[in-house]
Amino acid sequence: MNDRYTSAGFGISPNTGALQEQRNRVMRNTYWLLALSLVPTVLGAWLGVATGITQSLRGGLGMIVFLGGAFGFMYAIEKTKNSAAGVPVLLGFTFFMGLMLSRMIAMVLGFKNGPDLVMTAFAGTAGVFFVMASVATVIKRDISGMGKWLFVGVLVLMVGSIVNIFVGSTAGMMAISVAAIGIFSAYMLYDLKQIIDGGETNYITATLALYLDLFNIFQSLLSLLGIMGGERD
Repeated sequence: MNDRYTSAGFGISPNTGALQEQRNRVMRNTYWLLALSLVPTVLGAWLGVATGITQSLRGGLGMIVFLGGAFGFMYAIEKTKNSAAGVPVLLGFTFFMGLMLSRMIAMVLGFKNGPDLVMTAFAGTAGVFFVMASVATVIKRDISGMGKWLFVGVLVLMVGSIVNIFVGSTAGMMAISVAAIGIFSAYMLYDLKQIIDGGETNYITATLALYLDLFNIFQSLLSLLGIMGGERD
């Protein structure tokens, strides 16, 4: 019987089970790798805070190093995502991102309530992930059209961040952080839905997308909390 016909007249395609299993496998592998990727991130952040090696990366220099390293790693991940080298390259990228985050973490830890602020940002990021994961599993509509608008939003954020490095506006930083939390929360929903619907079949690519969502939400929350809630001795 032709595969496009349904089995036994019940509307179940012969390939539905296999497709669903593939999607579940991608989701399962993505979650495991995402959890694993947090280990190098924490190590990189700890190393940066302990040694202060990123303290000199200020202003334009810091932006150049960050963007150059991040895009270099992402290019390497894309080239190795179907090989055995894909996972180690991804983990190297998450270590680098933790290292780049260490300067902000060190600044926040300089507040009297710094550790509480870091934990609050972590809990807030986990909460956003839980909510978006829950929504992604129940929403039925196709949201793939969101992708192009979210990408434009990220480009606007990037330009705004670069401008604000030279302007040094606290209000601008707060506005960018709030916008980033909203955009990357929506991006997280989009990325999760892509996996659930079978639009993304490579778990390394899927992990990279979700990691970037989490990283940007955490960084933006930490920035906001530091500006609004930091207590000096």
